Amino acid sequence: MTLVAILQSGINELLEYLSAHVLTCLVPAFFIAGGIAAVVSTGAVLKYFGPRAPKHLAYGVASVSGAILAVCSCTVLPLFAGIHKKGAGLGPAVTFLFSGPAVNILAIVLTARKMGWELGLARAIGAVTFSIVIGLLMAFIFKKEEQANSSDDDGMFAGEEGKPVGHLLAFFGTLVAILLFGTAAIPFWSKIAIIFSLLSFLAVVLTQWYDGDEVKDWLVETWKFVKLIFPILLVGVFIAGVLKAVIPEQWISVSVGGNGLSANLVASVIGALMYFSTLTEVPIVKALLDMGMGKGPALALLLAGPSLSLPNMLVVRNVMGTKRTIVYVLLVVVLATLTGMVFGSIVG
Repeated sequence: MTLVAILQSGINELLEYLSAHVLTCLVPAFFIAGGIAAVVSTGAVLKYFGPRAPKHLAYGVASVSGAILAVCSCTVLPLFAGIHKKGAGLGPAVTFLFSGPAVNILAIVLTARKMGWELGLARAIGAVTFSIVIGLLMAFIFKKEEQANSSDDDGMFAGEEGKPVGHLLAFFGTLVAILLFGTAAIPFWSKIAIIFSLLSFLAVVLTQWYDGDEVKDWLVETWKFVKLIFPILLVGVFIAGVLKAVIPEQWISVSVGGNGLSANLVASVIGALMYFSTLTEVPIVKALLDMGMGKGPALALLLAGPSLSLPNMLVVRNVMGTKRTIVYVLLVVVLATLTGMVFGSIVG
């Protein structure tokens, strides 16, 4: 295959992506992520990880922190180190460590849009469930060590309460509704009318409950996400198109096709070792699916990939030690493999 043909494959994938996904999918999702960063208090969320917090509350908050805090695999590491050092407890801290990048609202929406709602829903449920199970297992395995090192210092993030819950629900609920109706298969003019009504309601919410500085911060944070993510995402889409042209489909079908143990294990290990910039795993996995990858291995890679990488492992090792890091990595790989097999058997 010529170089021109390879590059043309990447360009075609990029053009298809831009025409089908940017306006109705990514634009609303960027505004949601920007709102999360601007108006949700980090301290109001992280304070629930303290050692005096009820277990169900600590693990519950930690498991959805990726959607609430919108952190990527890079920014989650210092937050993880901070809450672990301040006595959050190994279990909730590890739950936060995994869920931070995995429960990324942009990634989940894009997964559902590009690869079907089944895989998007499975990724969302799998990531939340995964994070809690891994956190509980880590806390159980290292229970004695944690008891010896326990601390009562849970005031690290005290004093930040953030906006009233009702105001946040109105704001984010409207944005999510815009995203859902924007991607729904309904008549064009009906879609326009609904979105216009939602935008009008959003204007009322912003006028009544948010001041000018908060709106400005929202727009600034949204633009930061666009600058940080969108160029890298386009590179990832282009690479996915190139992979379609250069990787033999026979290799994909042999290595990660079907839903066997080996296919899911290979996908989990690849996901754990590779570094994926934010959202780039979605177009790459979509390309592999088009080339014959099974849906089970695809989910296994999507679960293991965002939260683990070699650089990530090195940083985590410095925070909680070699033994705990090895156990954490093994738990992610094993659970991703088993989840992929279960999902593959359900969807066929």
